[in-house]
Amino acid sequence: MQFMLIHRETSEDLAQRDNPATAPAYWGAWNAYIGALGQAGVIVHGNGLQPPHTGTHVQVRNGKRVIHDGPYADTKEHLGGYFIIDVPSLDDALEWAARTPNAVNGTTEVRPVLVMPPPN
Repeated sequence: MQFMLIHRETSEDLAQRDNPATAPAYWGAWNAYIGALGQAGVIVHGNGLQPPHTGTHVQVRNGKRVIHDGPYADTKEHLGGYFIIDVPSLDDALEWAARTPNAVNGTTEVRPVLVMPPPN
């Protein structure tokens, strides 16, 4: 089964990416985790995301496109990235989620990937 691991990081953890004093440990932890996913042969795809202030929200209201550029309201956690993994069970996906570097301070959501029904 395929699961998406959705990584939400605290503002403090996200700031470690660009801080010369903390970036090596931050990226080292993520590289070790990604390496473990690769060695286990469970990773299908994944990406980290640029900081929240680079995002743009799109809505359609009354037939017109409405654009909202970041930054957005202060939140406790920010979407930092995701992985699609292919593992035998939800329990296996939860084990991988518990190993993420952000699980200590942030949250990793585990959600099954939707299998689309064949067209009629």
